[in-house]
Amino acid sequence: MMRRGSTTVIRSILTTTTTSPRGFSTGADKAVVTWWMRSSGGARNASTVALGADKEEQRKEETVVNGGGGERKGNKEITSYWGVPPSRLTKEDGTEWKWNCFRPWETYQADLSIDLKKHHKPTTWLDKFAYYAVKSLRLPTDIFFQRRYGCRAMMLETVAAVPGMVGGMLLHCKSLRRFEHSGGWIKALLEEAENERMHLMTFMEVAKPKWYERALVFTVQGVFFNAYFLAYLASPKLAHRITGYLEEEAVHSYTEFLKELDKGNIENVKAPAIAIDYWRLPADATLRDVVMVVRADEAHHRDVNHFASDIHYQGRELKDNPAPIGYH
Repeated sequence: MMRRGSTTVIRSILTTTTTSPRGFSTGADKAVVTWWMRSSGGARNASTVALGADKEEQRKEETVVNGGGGERKGNKEITSYWGVPPSRLTKEDGTEWKWNCFRPWETYQADLSIDLKKHHKPTTWLDKFAYYAVKSLRLPTDIFFQRRYGCRAMMLETVAAVPGMVGGMLLHCKSLRRFEHSGGWIKALLEEAENERMHLMTFMEVAKPKWYERALVFTVQGVFFNAYFLAYLASPKLAHRITGYLEEEAVHSYTEFLKELDKGNIENVKAPAIAIDYWRLPADATLRDVVMVVRADEAHHRDVNHFASDIHYQGRELKDNPAPIGYH
């Protein structure tokens, strides 16, 4: 009788403490529970009840936050607590949209008519420094990758996605400090960085990097990020000029990539599904089609960065000139 009474009291206390409006128990409640836990005949029953309460709480915690409302994942009910449900998107043909890294409204068709031969001739000493600095980076790249253009493209994109992010970040902080608009340049540069990242996501499906190539990415990206960060702080016009020349080299590399594909030295495999959806390519698109649109993107980034550098050379600020948002 004593144990049955103890169990009843403990259950009532646990119910009171675990179902309080705010989900917290008071000091008095804890004291009573501790006293009954230590009393004769109550410890074992209290432990059993507490274990049952823990299992119930664990079952509740298995409920995942999602926006389905009634949808089930296995045997777990999915509820929406925070009110931020994931989108249920479909393609034009009604099939499910499976990409979370980009959405249908962020896709586009590349402009392949852009002039690929445009080149900014270095005239000032700062331009020459930027030009030869970029040229010097090509030698170790050619030695390491030789004619493995798939791996070269993968490495190139891990670096090419850095300038837009660094520039956008610094302009963002500048806009906050000065309480002024950016003229759209923050969005334009971050858009460039995201586009370059999508290039990498695409070529990851084509060239499976080896462990030492992944290790090289850590080293190169770490050095380049900090060097470019300091360069942008010191001289934005130099930083944008360097990026412009980097993009010129990218156009050249992808042109060589296409030549190897046309010669049959590289197999013209089917385009990755992520590339088909991102660039709105036809369903039967090949690797050559992917390289064509990526090269066009690089040419557009070349124009944007040389344009940004020219603005600084004219003694003006980027915010005073509308950014080419959406200019891929």
